[in-house]
Formats: sequence, C-alpha cells, structure tokens
Amino acid sequence: MRIETPVTRLLGIDLPIIQAGMSWASSNAALPLAVSRAGGLGVIAAGPMYRDDLAAAIDGVRAGTERTFAVNLPLYRKGVDEIIDLLIEKRVPVLIASQGGPKKYIERFKAIGTVCLHVVAGAEHARKAADAGVDGLIAVGGEAGGHPPPELVSTLVLGRAVAKAVPDMPLILAGGFADGRGLAAALALGAGAAQFGTRFMLSNEARLHDAYRQRLLGASITDTLVVGRGLGMIRVLRNRFAEDMHKAEDGGADDETRRALFAAGTLKAAAFDGDIDRGKLEAGQSVGLVGDILPAAGIVRSIAREYAAAVASLPQAVER
Repeated sequence: MRIETPVTRLLGIDLPIIQAGMSWASSNAALPLAVSRAGGLGVIAAGPMYRDDLAAAIDGVRAGTERTFAVNLPLYRKGVDEIIDLLIEKRVPVLIASQGGPKKYIERFKAIGTVCLHVVAGAEHARKAADAGVDGLIAVGGEAGGHPPPELVSTLVLGRAVAKAVPDMPLILAGGFADGRGLAAALALGAGAAQFGTRFMLSNEARLHDAYRQRLLGASITDTLVVGRGLGMIRVLRNRFAEDMHKAEDGGADDETRRALFAAGTLKAAAFDGDIDRGKLEAGQSVGLVGDILPAAGIVRSIAREYAAAVASLPQAVER
C-alpha cells in the first residue's frame, strides 16, 4: 500500500507513518529497521547513545535496508558536537532535531543533502524553524509522552495552528496517535504524516524491560501525569516517582527539592533496569488505546489498513 503526501514525497517513503525517536526503546537498529522496511520512517534515538553504539546502529539499519531512515538528535545532549560530526560522516538521510534551534546544524546537513526535520511546540517556533531553512516540521501536542509542549495544547488544536502558520511546509503531527483513525485525523488536520511513539514502544523490537512493557499494557488513557515543569517537563505513567513529583509540585515545594526528586528517577532505570516504581515511565495518553505487543512491521501494516478503512467509512458530502 502507498499513501502519498507531501511528507512521503519529501522523505521517499511509502506510508505517512513515522516511528518516534524514543530514548532506549529505539536507541538501536532493530526497531527503526523494521519500520523503514515496512514502508514507514524508522528513527534511531541518539539521545542516550555513545558515539560508537550510534555508529553501529546506523550501519545496522543500512545493512538491512536501502529504504530511508532517520536519526533523532536532542540538541541539548552531552557531546552533541561530536554526534553531529558522526552524523555528517555517516551522511544520514534524515535528521530529526529537537530541544534546540536549527542554526546549530542546518548549514552542515543541508550541504550534504540530509533532509532536516525540526521538532516544534507551537506556531511561533514553527515559523522560526521554517525561516531557518528546515525541510519539514514535527509538531508535538500535549497528549505526547516524553516531552510534550509546556502549555499542553492538544494536538487537535496545535496541529491546526501550525498548519495554518506554515501552510507550505511539510508537517508531521505527534501526540495521541495509536492507529489508522489517528493517522486519518492527522492528515485531515493538514499534516502529511503522523508520528507514533507509545504504539511502537509496544512492539517486539523496542528495547524496553519487560516490566515496563507490562505497565504500558495495563495502563488506561488517564494513567499518565505531567511532571517536572521548568526542569524538562515529561509525561509519564503514574508510579512512586510520578506521585512524589506531583505531590511536591502541587504542594509548592522549593526548586531544590523538586530538582532533587526529578533527578532521582531516570528513564534508563525504567527502560533498561526495569525499575517501574521509581524510574521515569515515559508514555503518552494513547497508551490506553494500545492493548497488544506486535512486530513493528505488523503495526505499520495495521495502521495503513485502518487508515484506508477509516477514510472509506467517512460520510460523503452531497451538494443540495
């Protein structure tokens, strides 16, 4: 199946299905490779990766497919300049940059033909990124896991605002999407693709501790909290870490206390070590829409099939 949009044409992919760059879960070759081979855009999450591990993951995806893939790079990460040098050396086909401005990287990547996508949290950021010369945007709504926008504006509203602000810019929407009906909604809002994070966390290829997976499987749409305002705000599943942070923030704890609590829990503790009590169990609100673990390629195919069925089922307008 092919679904052609401005985003699929820009990236050279068959389907407007983007797998989010998720630290630990997609900090490997297996998940991005499976998604790209199935016709979507697989994304390696460079955030927590050592240089040599990232190089091996890039080589691993390239060895398995000639299809397009991407690397997600948080621009605030330690050693970012060394990682940028590596990505230039490897001539990655697509860069997804977040948590910083495009000026840091845009000229070097454009010079080698890399498609540059930039993550934004609103219309103003979108205009600035477009003016800086990026090739496309990923707008993240408040439903998203990991780092949602500070104002927590829903994807339904934020997506339309960004699409109206930069109507000629290829746009990907993220936050709240779990199936083909979500993809249809994203395209109806004016995007050319949807990004799926939590859905791909529950894939066979995601590198997550099984205890984390089981918590995701058992969660509902109301089982997430947003914590860490001013500290790198994140949306996570409710657990001891999240409840302690929420209690401290709701009770007006001082910055030092909040900072200490926030630093005490890590995503690695949850994803790698299986500490589901005090680790950061990042997840989006769409976690309650996902009830199974599937191969990543099967997820891509099911989203495409559901999209086709959703579009076919929509009432047709009739002139009167």
